[in-house]
Amino acid sequence: MTSPFVLGTPNSHDEIDFEFLGNVSGQPITIHTNVFVLGNGSREQQFKPWFDPTADFHSYGIFWSPYVIMWSVDGTVIRVFRNWESKGLPFANKQPMRVLCSIWNGDYWATENGQVKINWANAPFTSHYTNYRADVCVISKGGNDVERCTVPNRNNWFVEPAYGKLSADQIKDLMRVRSDYMVYDYCTDTKRFNGTMPPECSLPIH
Repeated sequence: MTSPFVLGTPNSHDEIDFEFLGNVSGQPITIHTNVFVLGNGSREQQFKPWFDPTADFHSYGIFWSPYVIMWSVDGTVIRVFRNWESKGLPFANKQPMRVLCSIWNGDYWATENGQVKINWANAPFTSHYTNYRADVCVISKGGNDVERCTVPNRNNWFVEPAYGKLSADQIKDLMRVRSDYMVYDYCTDTKRFNGTMPPECSLPIH
């Protein structure tokens, strides 16, 4: 799991997730994504990758700006979460983040509400990372200068409004991935939300 976590309390934290869920057979791996804003998550989307994630290293990216959050795999955008503050919806742009990489018990999502439990006798479990790179605005230790990171300049290039829009090729890739590889979208899970869907589900996805 690779997640920028806010330096705040659990009840009000922001979080952007890239997670990989296994299963009993070992294949296929599920790419699980989620975003929390002010402690509120339940915005999961899942994808079946077009490759075996355990066979080789791949590039997984999170682009996070004041306008949009984009998840990408090997340069291909697979998910977009837009800033809809203009519609009265909260967005993860008020708090500092840090990066956390870990292994967690995801059997609730991986094996149908945890029907198959993890065999802890197989521990230790390991994960491997390489070529990590972060292009970020660094805040002070106290975290009180977040506003400085919203000012466009040479170092904060990602806050320019132009980077809040997808190119035609990115939109094409996004729609292809959604059509061919998406296996779960919270915005179509009417049973889960009792028919009252999250407000952003009725808004454009890119």
